[in-house]
Amino acid sequence: MISVNEEVRQKLTSADYAVAGGVSGVVTRCSCQPLDVIKIRFQLQVEPIRKDAVGVKYWSISQATQQIIKDEGISALWKGHVPAQLLSVLYGVAQFSSFEFFSKVASKESQKSPFVHFICGASAGCFATVASFPCDVIRTRLVAQGEPKVYSGICDAALKIYTKEGSKAFFKGLSPTLIQVAPHTGAQFAFYAGFKEVWRKLVSDDTIATTSSLIPVSLSGSLICGSLSGLCAKTLVYPFDLARKRLQVQGFEEAREKFGKVFRCSGLMDCLWVTLKEEKVRGLFKGLNPSLIKAGTTTAIHFCAYEQMCHILTIWHSKI
Repeated sequence: MISVNEEVRQKLTSADYAVAGGVSGVVTRCSCQPLDVIKIRFQLQVEPIRKDAVGVKYWSISQATQQIIKDEGISALWKGHVPAQLLSVLYGVAQFSSFEFFSKVASKESQKSPFVHFICGASAGCFATVASFPCDVIRTRLVAQGEPKVYSGICDAALKIYTKEGSKAFFKGLSPTLIQVAPHTGAQFAFYAGFKEVWRKLVSDDTIATTSSLIPVSLSGSLICGSLSGLCAKTLVYPFDLARKRLQVQGFEEAREKFGKVFRCSGLMDCLWVTLKEEKVRGLFKGLNPSLIKAGTTTAIHFCAYEQMCHILTIWHSKI
C-alpha cells in the first residue's frame, strides 16, 4: 500500500487489502456509472461528435444525458450497473491485493521508486483485468444495447453470448485491454506516488517532508493526487480504451443499428486502422472529455476510499 506507514502495514492481512479494494470498487462504481454509460455511447458512435454532423446521435455530455433519458428513461444512465458493480468489486479486490503482494516482493529487492510503483501497478492491473474481463464484456453489451433490448440481464446476456458466440466472446477485446491496462494502471500508481510526494512538500514543514514516505496524505490530498493521476494516465492510453469497447460489441450489430453507422473490424490493429481511416486522429479520442471527467473522479474516489478503508481496518485491528 502506498500511503500507510510500515508499522501499520504489518497489521493488515491480504484479506484486509482485498476487503478495502472491494469496498473501494463499490463506492467508485456507484458514484460514476452514468459517466461510464455516456463515455461508452460516445466511443461506439462512428459519426463525428459534432452537432452539425450527418446522422449524429450524441454530440455533448449534456445533450447525450438528456437524449438517453428521453429515449430510454433515467434508469438507462445506470444500464449495466449490476455487472459493472460486480466488475468493480472483482477488479478492486484483485488489483489492490495483488499490488500489495507485488509491492512486498519488490520492497525486499529495492527502494519504492516511481518505476517500482509502475511495474507493480502494471502487473496488478493485468492480473485484475484477466480475472474480471467476462464481466466487462457483459457490462459493455448491456450498456450498448438500445430498445428493444437484446439482453434482459446478466444471466441472460451470459447465456446468449455463450450460446451464439462461444466462450471466446467473453474475452473479446482482451488484447487491447491488456495493452492499455498495463501502462494505464502502472502510470496511475506511479503518478499517484509522485503527486503525493509533491503534495507533502507543499503542505508539510521541512521535517515532515524529509520522512514523507512514512506519512499518509490527508483526505483532500488523496482526492487531489488521485484525480491528477487519473487524468494523466487516462490520456496516455485512451485510443486503446476506445478500441477495446469497439471490439467488445463486434457480433452485436443488431442492437446498434438505431445508434447510427455500424462499426466493423476484425482485430486490434484493424480497429485502430479503420478508425483512423474513417474518423481521422480525432476518432481515436472520441468520448475523451467524459472519460477524463470519469477518470479523474473515479481514480480520486478509488484511491481515497481504499486508503480510508485501510485506515479503518487498522484501527479495528488495534482494538482487538
